[in-house]
Amino acid sequence: MTHRGFSTGLAAAAGLAMTLALPVTPASAASQAQPAAPEAAAARAADQAAASGLDALRRGAGESFQRIGLTAGGAGLFYGAYQRTYQGLRVVGGDAVVVADGAGRVRGTEAAETAPISVGTQALVDAAKATATARAQLPTVDSVSTPEKVVLAGASPKLAYEVVVAGRTATAPSNLHVFVDAATGAVLDKRDDVRTFDSGVKRQAQPATVNVAGTGNSYYVGNVSIDTTQSGSTYTMRDPARTNLSCGREGGSVYSGPDNNWGNGSGTDLETACVDTLFGAQAEWKMLAEWLGRNGINGNGGGYPASVGLNDVNAYWNGSSTHFGHSQDNQRQVTPIDVVAHEYGHAIFQTTPGGAGSGNENGGLNESTGDIFGALTEAYANNAKDTPDYEVGEGVNLVGQGPIRYMYQPSKVGDPNCYSSSIPSTEVHAAAGPQNHWFYLLAEGSNPGGGKPASPTCNSSTVTGIGIQKAGKIFYNGLLKKTSSWNHKAARKATLEAAIALYPGSCAEYNATKAAWDAVSVTTATGEPTSCSGGGPDFSVALNPASGSVQPGASATTTISTAITSGAAQSITLSASGLPAGATATFSPATVQSGGSSTLTIATSASTPTGTFPITITADGASTDHTATYALTVGTTSSCAPVTNSTRLNIPDYPASAVNSTSTISGCARNASGTTKVEVHITHTYRGDLVLDLIAPDGTAYRLKNSSSDSADNIDTTYTVNASTETANGNWQLRIRDVGPADTGYLSTWTLTV
Repeated sequence: MTHRGFSTGLAAAAGLAMTLALPVTPASAASQAQPAAPEAAAARAADQAAASGLDALRRGAGESFQRIGLTAGGAGLFYGAYQRTYQGLRVVGGDAVVVADGAGRVRGTEAAETAPISVGTQALVDAAKATATARAQLPTVDSVSTPEKVVLAGASPKLAYEVVVAGRTATAPSNLHVFVDAATGAVLDKRDDVRTFDSGVKRQAQPATVNVAGTGNSYYVGNVSIDTTQSGSTYTMRDPARTNLSCGREGGSVYSGPDNNWGNGSGTDLETACVDTLFGAQAEWKMLAEWLGRNGINGNGGGYPASVGLNDVNAYWNGSSTHFGHSQDNQRQVTPIDVVAHEYGHAIFQTTPGGAGSGNENGGLNESTGDIFGALTEAYANNAKDTPDYEVGEGVNLVGQGPIRYMYQPSKVGDPNCYSSSIPSTEVHAAAGPQNHWFYLLAEGSNPGGGKPASPTCNSSTVTGIGIQKAGKIFYNGLLKKTSSWNHKAARKATLEAAIALYPGSCAEYNATKAAWDAVSVTTATGEPTSCSGGGPDFSVALNPASGSVQPGASATTTISTAITSGAAQSITLSASGLPAGATATFSPATVQSGGSSTLTIATSASTPTGTFPITITADGASTDHTATYALTVGTTSSCAPVTNSTRLNIPDYPASAVNSTSTISGCARNASGTTKVEVHITHTYRGDLVLDLIAPDGTAYRLKNSSSDSADNIDTTYTVNASTETANGNWQLRIRDVGPADTGYLSTWTLTV
């Protein structure tokens, strides 16, 4: 995260081979709530795509994806955000997005750019040294978090400690994420949650309730109505319906009083500044809902507190709240509509998929996002005293030189109008120029007339705008495909895809989006749609798992997942070839719409020969065909080879209402007997909540452990099971059910001896 502101192991066992299937599960209690039917269908489809490693979601050994959010966008699409893990460790920079619709069809996938991950998980540097190294990165330190061992993705993934250091730099507050190499102790990367409104580079900065509508006497927007809260005879500047949205003095409490009248209209009065702040934040909230379909600042119905009276010529977002200072002449607070919306725009950037990311190009897109939400909110509010425009901070006149950025011509203050290879090394507020310029061209065009400023293009082209509301929808829905490696080319591709999805059957929006990117010198991105029809209907296909082992007479299953890669959905007929003698293939269903999935069952007979057989799965579409290969191993010794690796399976948290929720891992074993033994090692908050079953290849369940009042925490036990009636070799499963209140645990090993 970054402060953003307005400124310039499985144990080996004889006769046992095992593959671990890590489930894709929501990460929060909120995501476990029962959603509406379209959202549930989209979530299931997205999770299946993540489990299948579809397209951009390809992953290596030991990696899995966990859904951490699902956001509704336009055109009935939902955007699932996924966190990658490696051997149980969070992968920073390994995030991904799956787009699915309410019919349960996968419409696209995106993933942050990273090289294949193959690192050890044992640190050579201890946590205390990592803490000391991180602490040294700030001159003033208020607090230091407990180091977390993570994998830092990128061109050369490394095992690292992430340590969050809160304090101050020489000039500003800081909430610095420091990544320390767990092998060498060197600092690999630093990312600051704080984002300031003005960079300080081009200009020198100086150091039981009732819902009611209050009357505010603001400085920037005149007399306005703001939503406040009444409790008894006391009123507070806390929004009654918008969670966590409030305003108070810097370092103090939320403003309160005996009446519901706020501010005196003075530029130096801090209560007045809170009137402007609440008005701007509430207007942005309404704009997000009515124009873009977003539920609050964080997309989940929540917001963040604000404070005024910061002793700085600036304003900033620190990752969890907004802070507003004053103009250089100390006559005005930095709280006009566009500045307030800018700071909360950083919160939107941070809470859309991919988070805040790192690097100057990503940071420039973050700053531009703040400016774009500022312009959108000004346009939505349409206030007579603070009229809509595309100038950033014109009302506050921060240092006596007018706006700090001009979206229609960034070069007016020395920022680049056009994208170039220097942008990744350009200071983030200046690096906002190209996308700001793109947005103005998309919304208004190069020569809009009507008193609106002309906007010079980088390729001397003429661009016709589509209006700010359409431009905002395209921008926002593109943002919902953001990953932590977000850059201008990725933004171009995502917004072109958004234009097609939002306005099907129309080319005007796609053409304008493309023309505006061309006009700011952001060139064609790999895989972007080449026309407003998306380049013709096409799809992709993937299998999970891509291989399986059975004994003659047993069956293997795999899930076939598809995704729409361009154009409209189409009917796909599935078939299999290359089956060994005596084997049959059954698809359920045999025909799917692209974006859907099917289960393939391959049944062998007693006469099926042993060996490994590559089976070709053909997906026959209306316009194109695709194939995938499933490797079936029948009855060979290697299918039940001893396990030699060790892994860890997260047992998800389940509330009491989720009795029978399960986590399952699988392994291949030879014929069982009356002396079948299962050795289990589990680290868990309370072992009494766990129910363990051993599931035979034919589905018979053998109870190992019931829930009980056992006071111990962990399970370190060998259970004996009479499974002498089981005659078929095949896939055995250990099923773990948490039937108690929410808590956490990890399966470290399990061993089946027959």
